[in-house]
Amino acid sequence: MENQINRMKDLIEELNKASELYYQKNISMMTDYEYDRLYDELVKLEKETNMTLSNSPTINVEPEISSSLQQVEHPAPMLSLAKTKQIAELVDFLENKDGILSWKLDGLTIVLTYENGILKSGVTRGTGIIGEVVTDNVKQFKNIPLTIPYKGRLVVRGEAVIKYSDFKRMNDELGDGSMQYKNPRNLCSGSVRQLDSGITAKRNVNCIIFALIESDDKISNLKSECFDWLTSLGFEVVEHVKVTQENIPEKVLEFKEKVKEYDIPSDGLVLTYNDIDYGNSLGRTAKYPKHSLAFKWKDETVSTILREVDWMVSRTGLINPVAVFDSVELDGTVVSRASLHNISILKGLKLGIGDTINVYKANMIIPQVASNETKSDNLIIPNKCPECGGKAEIVKNNDVQYLYCTNEFCIAKLLKRLSLFVSRNAMNIDGISDSILSKLIEEKMVKDYADLYHLDNYKQKIISFEGFGERSYNNMIKSIEKSREVRLPNFIYSLGIPDIGLSRAKLICNHFKNDFNKICHLSFEELSEIIGVGDIIAQEWISYFSNPVFLKELEKLKQEIIIPQVTTNGNEDLKGLLFVITGSLENFENRDQLIEFIEQNGGKVVKAISNKVDYLINNNVNSTSTKNQRAKELGIEIISEKKLLEMINKK
Repeated sequence: MENQINRMKDLIEELNKASELYYQKNISMMTDYEYDRLYDELVKLEKETNMTLSNSPTINVEPEISSSLQQVEHPAPMLSLAKTKQIAELVDFLENKDGILSWKLDGLTIVLTYENGILKSGVTRGTGIIGEVVTDNVKQFKNIPLTIPYKGRLVVRGEAVIKYSDFKRMNDELGDGSMQYKNPRNLCSGSVRQLDSGITAKRNVNCIIFALIESDDKISNLKSECFDWLTSLGFEVVEHVKVTQENIPEKVLEFKEKVKEYDIPSDGLVLTYNDIDYGNSLGRTAKYPKHSLAFKWKDETVSTILREVDWMVSRTGLINPVAVFDSVELDGTVVSRASLHNISILKGLKLGIGDTINVYKANMIIPQVASNETKSDNLIIPNKCPECGGKAEIVKNNDVQYLYCTNEFCIAKLLKRLSLFVSRNAMNIDGISDSILSKLIEEKMVKDYADLYHLDNYKQKIISFEGFGERSYNNMIKSIEKSREVRLPNFIYSLGIPDIGLSRAKLICNHFKNDFNKICHLSFEELSEIIGVGDIIAQEWISYFSNPVFLKELEKLKQEIIIPQVTTNGNEDLKGLLFVITGSLENFENRDQLIEFIEQNGGKVVKAISNKVDYLINNNVNSTSTKNQRAKELGIEIISEKKLLEMINKK
């Protein structure tokens, strides 16, 4: 018994860590196959010992919460579902009742609330108790109605997903496989939980509704009729069929055939009672409601021989291992490659060239390595980047090991650097998306920053890009030419120096009176003495400005740009004052313009409310927003833009 309990404790620790990393940070420390194997072992031990420890993942909801987003408590806990891989258990579960069989979608669960026919909020499932408010992002979903004909209060639950076709298109646009996204589920989670809803809008997120949670009027006691009603309101509901004990096996097999071509990520099926009141009357366990049961496909594994490991460099410098093996047929398709995700998973498999490995398709879609029968454990992990030859190092993050190229100027990282360079707060070049940048890099038209200013040499080739005609080309060139004149802080920010955001770039430029030559030749001592910089950031700066590759790029770039002389009106009425901005604006076009205005008059803007802040700018001074409430608690004065302008004698 003692050995079993100790094993249970080890399994709980490992599974909880894996779950936290996967759901909260989109990090895989083990394959889905390995997680399911360990989870099943834990369930077996809990049955044998008749004991369940309080922190067991078999009774606790997976964590998925970000401290960056506003958090709210759900009116009722959102529980996960009990799972099975046996069709016979589905038959036993339903007994003599009618059921609804539907896809179990693999994305991010969202709760949508409508009042008076208008979408009021979108909240993630989060921990099941606490969710994250993502309303602005939800409004960017492709298929969610912002208004509906039903005027009562309505709460529905759905799954935010990115379709395989959209996922493939986005990866195709990125070109090089090293720059591509890993899987639709992680991309969807990251897209929905963005602080910038503009990013969500570009990702083609859809939301498929799978439950009616609350409505002012009793619609029906049958789940199938609730689905029909929601469809009539404009919602896309999950594909479903009515089932009985007699036809469940047949319908499961039909879904199994469909999943091979199904465009929406799914990791199984859900069986629920059609009679809603009956299902709810069964109650729940600590973790699972008893009205539904999830079904996961049995993983078909096939043995093959590992021939090599490809090392693919991403735009962040992450070097991803990819297993290359003798071709095998899995679920109707031939596969010969599978991502190994990271060094921790690779080491856990104890791989060696020539080993006999077992491969499968996660969710019957994505090839994975399940296990290694040989375990020769002699695979050599490279110490040089396969792209640039720079030093490669193993880095440990959240107990997971990754291989990174340490060369900041590796060509594989060029897309990331250029993406920052053209962004609004940097050089502000419109019309150059990541997909266009990727194409320009792939075609070797752009090898560094300065090359962007000579794209007119490639006009005919660029206008032949798919979806990019002469009009788009002309707009892009016009924006590039306009960017040649740039303010020094924005230019410094555009260079991608670690930890130098726009605010810190302004701080450094102001401290040295916008002397470009001086700023390019700062000493460690000069930098580290600035409040808000410090030793670590100063060292990063010095490292950048002593790198010959960077200096060569900088010299080329200097020939392309003009940094205008900064003139000041001498007004320092806001000197020493600290501001936070929230809400919509009336007198300024955007928040950046307001920030610049405050800084020109001696003030400073920060993001978070604290007792060091002097004023919160909010045109709705009576708002009950979190920032307004916090400001009132700390005795911070809330002022409008008009009041701000009056403070510096401007109307």
